[in-house]
Amino acid sequence: MAFSALLDRMLGRSPDGGEDRLTLPPPPTAQDVYAALDATEALLTSAALPSVVVARGNRIIGTVRDTVPRLEKVSGSDLGYTVVATATDYLPEAVGSYQRLPRRYADTRPVDGAKTSLMVLVDQLDLLGLTMDRVFDAVYRQDAQELVAQGRFIAEKFGSAGAGGSLRLSKEDHAPVPEAEPESGVAPLAPPQGGNG
Repeated sequence: MAFSALLDRMLGRSPDGGEDRLTLPPPPTAQDVYAALDATEALLTSAALPSVVVARGNRIIGTVRDTVPRLEKVSGSDLGYTVVATATDYLPEAVGSYQRLPRRYADTRPVDGAKTSLMVLVDQLDLLGLTMDRVFDAVYRQDAQELVAQGRFIAEKFGSAGAGGSLRLSKEDHAPVPEAEPESGVAPLAPPQGGNG
């Protein structure tokens, strides 16, 4: 009997290798991210949290919401991971940890040097907000660069917007516009007669 077969028998595995494989859950979808943001938003409004926490939390939620439409574009990258993790883990865990503490303890007792739990949370939220601003900028920078390139193409093709633009039509394109024929039964307007009016 081979050693691996003996080991399989000792561990209760079938020798044919039919053991169950570990399956990972699918990555969070945009709907999962929105649901996590809704839950955190509800947490911010339901708990008696200081306004500095609510304002920072809502700012982060807004930035994540604005970034989610491009989530597929950055899926599998560090940017995509940061967006999902901020919505589903970092932000709700930070706020939840603070919320579980009694207010008097959280707001008055130093826990990290001279910093109270409230100060630690505000620092975390500021860092998350700054990080999400950078992610948001990075995600939309490519779209903005495409817009700039399109604008340059249009300016090159049709003229500068500051100069009022120009279609750069050739002389052949300046043919006179024919006058419209009057409708039947309607006399054309006569040109005004000379006079002082």
